Amino acid sequence: MAEEILKVENMHKYYGKKHVLHDINFSVSEGEVVTLLGPSGSGKSTLIRTLNGLEDYQEGAIFFQGTKINPDEKHWQQLRQKIGMVFQSYDLFPNLKVIDNILLGPTKVQGRNKEEVESEAHQLLAQVGLEEFANAYPRQLSGGQKQRVAIVRALALHPEFMLFDEVTASLDPEMVRGVLEIIENLAKNDNMTMIVVTHEMNFAQQIADRVLFLEDGNILEQTPADQFFTDPQTDRAKEFLDSMDF
Repeated sequence: MAEEILKVENMHKYYGKKHVLHDINFSVSEGEVVTLLGPSGSGKSTLIRTLNGLEDYQEGAIFFQGTKINPDEKHWQQLRQKIGMVFQSYDLFPNLKVIDNILLGPTKVQGRNKEEVESEAHQLLAQVGLEEFANAYPRQLSGGQKQRVAIVRALALHPEFMLFDEVTASLDPEMVRGVLEIIENLAKNDNMTMIVVTHEMNFAQQIADRVLFLEDGNILEQTPADQFFTDPQTDRAKEFLDSMDF
C-alpha cells in the first residue's frame, strides 16, 4: 500500500468573519493524483494554496510525510523545496532569461552546483519543446510557453509533491493541450504525486485517481475518479457534471 504523503485534518479558514473552508479532511498517498473540482468560488484555489503556505488557516492541521507542519514562514520556505506549485499566472521574473528563472531556486535556495543544474534545466526544457528559448526573456514567449517554463522551474527543485492551480485558465485554447500533456506525462510516466485544480473535465478524467468535489468551502464528495465521472454520489455533483461540456 502506498505511503501517505499529505494529510489535512479539520482545517478551517476565515477571511475576517467569512468562513471560506469548512472542516476540510483528506489525505494523498504517494504517486496518487487528486483533482479538486467544483464551481467557481467553491474554495479550490484557496484550499490548494494553504498546502504550500500561501494562505494561512485558523484551525486544523496539515501533515507532510507524517510530520505536522508548523505553519510559519521559515518552515514553509523549507517545505516549498519539496512541495512544488505552478500557478495560472506563471510568476516568472521578467528581468531574467528563461534559464536563469529556472536556475535561481536550485542554486540560491538549495545550494546545488550551477553546472549540474543548468545541464538538467536544458534537458527539462528539451522535454517540453523549449530548449531553443533558454536565453529568451519571458516577454518573448507565448502564454503556453511561459507556463511550460513555470513547470520546468518547479521540477528543477526536485519536488516530491506537485500542486497545479488552474494552470490553463489564462491560456488560449490552442495552448492548453501542450501544457496538459506535460502534466499528464508527470502523472503517468513519472508517477508524480499531485493535486490538480482544473475546469478541464476530460483532462481530470484522464489523470485523476480520486476527485475531491467542493462547493462553498465544503468537500461534498471524496470519490475514486472512475466513480465520480460515471456515478457521482450527490445531486450537486451530478448537476455540476451535467453543466460541463465533456
